[in-house]
Amino acid sequence: MNKIFEEVVQNIPNYTEFLTVDEMDASSRKLAEEYPNAVDLFEIGRTRENHPLYCLKIGEGSKNALMFGLPHPNEPIGAMMLEYFSRELASNETLRNELDYTWYIIKAWDADGTKLNEGWFKGPFTLYNYARNFFRPAGHQQVDWTFPIEYKKLKFNDSIPETTAMMELIDRIKPEFIYSLHNAGFGGAYWYITHETSEVYDELRQTAIKHGVPLSLGEPEAPFCEAYSPAIYQSLGIRQNYDYLEKYGVENPQEHINVGTCSADYAMEKYDSFTLLTELPYFYDERIKDLSESAISRQEAVLKSLAFSEESDAFILQTLEDIKECTSKDNPFRLALEAFTDNKEGNAATREMVLTDPTFARKATVAEEFDNLLVSKFYKMLSYGMLVRLSESELTKLKANPEVDAEKKAELERTYETALAHLKELSDRLEKEINYQVVPIQKLVAIQLECGLILAEHFQKNKVTK
Repeated sequence: MNKIFEEVVQNIPNYTEFLTVDEMDASSRKLAEEYPNAVDLFEIGRTRENHPLYCLKIGEGSKNALMFGLPHPNEPIGAMMLEYFSRELASNETLRNELDYTWYIIKAWDADGTKLNEGWFKGPFTLYNYARNFFRPAGHQQVDWTFPIEYKKLKFNDSIPETTAMMELIDRIKPEFIYSLHNAGFGGAYWYITHETSEVYDELRQTAIKHGVPLSLGEPEAPFCEAYSPAIYQSLGIRQNYDYLEKYGVENPQEHINVGTCSADYAMEKYDSFTLLTELPYFYDERIKDLSESAISRQEAVLKSLAFSEESDAFILQTLEDIKECTSKDNPFRLALEAFTDNKEGNAATREMVLTDPTFARKATVAEEFDNLLVSKFYKMLSYGMLVRLSESELTKLKANPEVDAEKKAELERTYETALAHLKELSDRLEKEINYQVVPIQKLVAIQLECGLILAEHFQKNKVTK
């Protein structure tokens, strides 16, 4: 990496909290006012709650690059990177000239969902506080998973307003490079790319290692991920999910998929755009990188994870049924929980794969065992948090109603207490079983920024064959 980029990375402030949507919007307006010759601020559309989606256009380079934060509203690391990088671009003409891109930057794509996560943005950064204030929308309400697609028997054309706004921007600017700023919650660092680019793999991995964040070398986040190299995967679109369900015996996969595809898939198919995702954790345990043998087989580890997930889902589904008459159909927590516990076909496909694929017969690595037996429980804890927030949000509505239904109120209070007990019990258990560390925000921003600069520099120096 050249010296200009190194200086930019080294100057990242010591952030101690994440910015809210309103704070980011105010910062973008201020940046445009301060640097009118380099920065243009405009709306690409409005959210479902009518919040403006602001886009910063910075520089006048020969190629277009698109960067967006918070495609999932519980993933603000990228938004902080954009907060810093947008100011650096605006104030540093040498940096703009060196990169030679026209940059289009959206800090908070899912602004509505982000507001439902702001309860943990200022800390404390613990497993419990994160889960207690967590929100992630159902797939059909996710801004990066409702792009239109027709594939085999699957046809999806029900894009939400935020997706339509981004799609129109992509169609207008036809970006060569897209940086989709996601992040994981727990584990290690890993990457998704739309095209094999082996020349940069070691550099990408080294960015995480030198900042003290381990690589994620356990199970991939989806069973149909294709690894190009350790911790580096082919970008996911809905086609891979469809093919996976079809391969492992699910008839008519389209009946079990209620989402579209993602921005990376859409832009690659239409404009051959290269998309990078750098997935980073808030929390990690050193076991996520341990490739030594564990005491159990990989098959046993995955099946244990499945069993826990199914048991938890059964509890959540029964609870949702018990309070069905007490909750509104459009409650975002209810919609999310219904979607995230609708795993019957996917679980069946995974079980079939594990029982028939010989690669699962070997001993699991410590990383794979840790992923299956503990990290998977961390992610299920997030559903317990949303179950608490579902009953809590409905109780808040009832309190605002002078004609409170006493029976509904009592049922919701029971659900709230039960869900909170499950959340606390699992949280206490994981606090004892996981020796986790909280990654400083500055390091996370540095890794994401450096990875983006590595790819931008690579494209400057090489004519990439896609």
